[in-house]
Amino acid sequence: MSGGVDSSVAAALLLEQGHDVVGITLRMPRYGADGEGERTCCGRRGIEDARAVADRLGIPFYALDYRGKFEQTVLTDFRREYLRGRTPNPCVRCNDWLKFGFLMESAQSVEADHIATGHYVRLGRNSETGRRELRTGCGDDDQSYFLFSLSQRQLAHAFFPLGTWEKERVRAKAAELELPVHDKPGSQDLCFLPEGGYREMLRARCPELFVPGPIVHVSGEVLGEHRGIACYTVGQRRGLQVPWSEPLYVVRIEAEENRVMVGERQHVLRQEITVSQLNWVALDGLTGPQRADVRIRYRHPGAPAILEPADEAQVRVEFDEAQEAPAPGQAAVFYDGDLVLGGGFID
Repeated sequence: MSGGVDSSVAAALLLEQGHDVVGITLRMPRYGADGEGERTCCGRRGIEDARAVADRLGIPFYALDYRGKFEQTVLTDFRREYLRGRTPNPCVRCNDWLKFGFLMESAQSVEADHIATGHYVRLGRNSETGRRELRTGCGDDDQSYFLFSLSQRQLAHAFFPLGTWEKERVRAKAAELELPVHDKPGSQDLCFLPEGGYREMLRARCPELFVPGPIVHVSGEVLGEHRGIACYTVGQRRGLQVPWSEPLYVVRIEAEENRVMVGERQHVLRQEITVSQLNWVALDGLTGPQRADVRIRYRHPGAPAILEPADEAQVRVEFDEAQEAPAPGQAAVFYDGDLVLGGGFID
């Protein structure tokens, strides 16, 4: 329970279905000048809101301090990816390592059989293969993109009560139940940071990411100086502040050389990408070419492509039409209609 409306209604629905429900909030670190008072989830305010909902529902409630675990896993990976010139996806890592990783151990300690969250995703089981299946949630709030990395074991102990619900209906249900968070704003990406705050956090912990270096056109011409590679991501257009006759985009970040390469739009279009750190959900694995729709960002609509095994640990994705700025480090998730086949991270 994050203290938001989604997980609060998820808990209420489970109670209505007759389940024995225990509310748990994970306290995560808060980075930035405003401390922990204003964050929308997992800090002091989130814990207070979740506790108030649990009191309203009449269920036991525990707040578990996961700040150390978050630092050791999600934040360590976040820094490491930036040091490699990649764009990390901490939301995927947090779901995999903390919410359905360490928390599963905590759930077993209170004799809970399942972990339930407020994610908008549907969970089922294939009667022929026996595999747990993930399908997209309803409406624009589908969050299956962030859950592709869950294992079959994790999915076997998961509940997603909001899989067939839309946000407007969830808020109406929260108001009907007089939950104190019914009109609370939703959390945003990188909820452990204030808006735009990742640079300040990285600057304090990895100052080498903010050493100026050259901005180089793909032709080899040096155009100017960047402010540090952590200030840029592949596909970025704004904030380059270099003179050129056409709009420029970040084509790649060369961390070892402390160099940012830029070019025109055609230079960020990619017909093919490679994906590793794979997890298969609906499939045991890939043995040959497979058609799929591939999402390379959370809000990416998905693009038709052919998946081919490059080796045991990597898949080559060839899009029917070139896609703009797939960023190394971001998740690429493979779909067959509304079914999540699997996914991995873009190399």
